[in-house]
Amino acid sequence: MVTRREWLRRLAWLAALWLGGVFTLSAVAYVIRTLMHALGMR
Repeated sequence: MVTRREWLRRLAWLAALWLGGVFTLSAVAYVIRTLMHALGMR
């Protein structure tokens, strides 16, 4: 049987992984947009 603490740990890990993925995607999108602007300027 899974205890409540174990469930909270799993939920915390899922939330952390989800936030990490969203942050990574936004960072990659920002870098790509900046590169496109830099290439477009020339």
